[in-house]
Amino acid sequence: MGRRVFTPRKKPRVSTENADKVFDGVRTAKLGTAKNPARVRVASPARESEIRALCDGRGWECLIEVDPQQPEDIADLERLLHPPRPVVADSRTGRNELCPCGSGKKYKKCCAP
Repeated sequence: MGRRVFTPRKKPRVSTENADKVFDGVRTAKLGTAKNPARVRVASPARESEIRALCDGRGWECLIEVDPQQPEDIADLERLLHPPRPVVADSRTGRNELCPCGSGKKYKKCCAP
């Protein structure tokens, strides 16, 4: 038997630029709940009452700040109204399937690069 040489383990594949995106085991609460209320900044009391009625009607918790000096920030409210949808990948044509151009040939004999 030959000698075995000790090789140290490789460093983890986490780069410094993505270090803040690593899951640390702590899960954040859903937006609009008591633990993570939506934070909204508006310029007028009339707009505050409009947004409060919208949040109360849908059962969302929100913290509304009225500050005429600052620009309006309703990003959390927009995220609650229009939640992000997962992107669905298009299905690829297999090599042995019929070509989508309608020629009747297999894809590998017709339009495959």
